[in-house]
Amino acid sequence: MEKPFLRRLAKIIFIAINFVVAIFFLAGAYVKYFNPAGWWFLGLFTFVLAYLLIALLFFFIFWLFKKSLWCFVSLITLLAGWHAVINIFPLHFSSSFTMQKKPGSIRVMSWNVEQFNILHHKDHPEIKQEMFDLINKYDPDIACFQEVVAGDKKKGINYFPDIQKALRFVDYFYSYSLKDDFDNNHHFGRIIFSKLPIINKQTVVNYPNNYNATFQYIDVLSGTDTIRVFNIHLQSLKFTKSNLNYLDNAGLNSDSNITESKSIISKIKTGFIKRSIQANFIKDEIDHSPYPVIICGDFNDVPNSYAYETIGTGLKNAFVEKGFGIARTFSTISPTLRIDNIFADKDFSITQFIRVKKLLSDHFPIIADLIPPQNTK
Repeated sequence: MEKPFLRRLAKIIFIAINFVVAIFFLAGAYVKYFNPAGWWFLGLFTFVLAYLLIALLFFFIFWLFKKSLWCFVSLITLLAGWHAVINIFPLHFSSSFTMQKKPGSIRVMSWNVEQFNILHHKDHPEIKQEMFDLINKYDPDIACFQEVVAGDKKKGINYFPDIQKALRFVDYFYSYSLKDDFDNNHHFGRIIFSKLPIINKQTVVNYPNNYNATFQYIDVLSGTDTIRVFNIHLQSLKFTKSNLNYLDNAGLNSDSNITESKSIISKIKTGFIKRSIQANFIKDEIDHSPYPVIICGDFNDVPNSYAYETIGTGLKNAFVEKGFGIARTFSTISPTLRIDNIFADKDFSITQFIRVKKLLSDHFPIIADLIPPQNTK
């Protein structure tokens, strides 16, 4: 009698866990409908959505093997959250990238350059040049960089005229605030380089007027048409080294670990709320653009998050259209952190995408070839 009871108990536990996973997955898949100001904790499910997806697949295969109707719990859940599945893992069998651009296409790069290695220039002076070489190798027509540290004083380590000379662009727009300057010799901001003619440059500043609440855009001429290109960098989690060490070696064996846990949760909450506010501002600016748009940047948030969905609604994501795998863009913490994105107006044709897996910054650069609307007709 004991074995049948244990089997029934195990089955009940498996069913319960399956339902919990399904509920958590759907919460993460539809988090865009919940204002982070009151429902910030639901954003946690977006960070683990890839793992919940794997768990659902496991349960589906398990129940299928058992020839049990409980397999429909996972199947219905996956179908209900299919948009989230595609955002995490596009169903492309492979992703190839050719250096040769197709006629009429625009190559766009987005990269958090982590200050162009200024903090480690003494230990690794070669890194900055390798970054320049990579940019020139892929030859983007438009390059959007975040966390740029450069200055106009010759005694600065990252002297901007030297950076401009090293790269092959016709024009640029460097946005920074003096209150966020890196030091007396360097500014801290974001920059858009372009080989297409820039006819308008704009920095949009929102309360509280800090780095992440500010973004930039340019209008460029592509043939006879105008395209608006946004460069954004949403609120980071601001994890310290001790936070990251704790995440790598999680445990609750001491008061210090409990303190770390509280610190991390507090930063995650603040990040979700601030990014939602920033995303709403950016989306409003996108909706009022008189031209087709391209949005590049470091979202500091994963696919299906409130910020990702708010900004990306009605747009194409280059990775989802042409990418393969999970393609993390942030090099630490978790292999599922694809937090950098290139979105484009739905009338663009996205022909190819690549994440360059070369660790020169704490982010990997992403590149997409886009054909503007007038060239797709």
